[in-house]
Amino acid sequence: MATTSDIRKGLTIEWDGKFYLVVEFQHIKPGKGQAFVKTRLKNLETQQVLETNFKVGTTINIIKLETKKCQYLYNDGDTYYFMDMGNYDQYSISKGIIGDDIKYLKENMEVDVGFIKGRVIGISIPIFVELEVVETEPGIRGDTAQGGTKPAKIETGAIITVPLFVNKGDVIKIDTRTGEYLERAK
Repeated sequence: MATTSDIRKGLTIEWDGKFYLVVEFQHIKPGKGQAFVKTRLKNLETQQVLETNFKVGTTINIIKLETKKCQYLYNDGDTYYFMDMGNYDQYSISKGIIGDDIKYLKENMEVDVGFIKGRVIGISIPIFVELEVVETEPGIRGDTAQGGTKPAKIETGAIITVPLFVNKGDVIKIDTRTGEYLERAK
């Protein structure tokens, strides 16, 4: 068991029977009263962020987050299937656990699957992905004075904003953290 003095950003803890990732923390010692640790915790199953204060000296349970390299195979409704690249075990993960990363998930993509005590708690996709534009309006020649943008549908079905010069069939690089277009893939 650890105490609140061991809390650090990026640490995985178990609290109230749920698993959380420490997003932010701050040790506070007010002029009057007992010191405490102010935290922002992200629930690893629901992705909700919770702000919580712990009294100094409170015991917490630090959990080891295990990750495995897996390949995304296919989905069947709201269930997505992944294969462990090391031993070829397959895992089924619900849409709710994957969250917004579904918008950039392409078949055969390698991802990191996170486990706590043998239970899947989420996936981590690459920060930059290259996907093909399957639908967009043609750019209008000469309409680039303001660096205009337009919506484009990528091969995973997500809609992102791209510059006017991007056309259907182009492969583009996307930042999965923000969902922003970066450049045309080479």
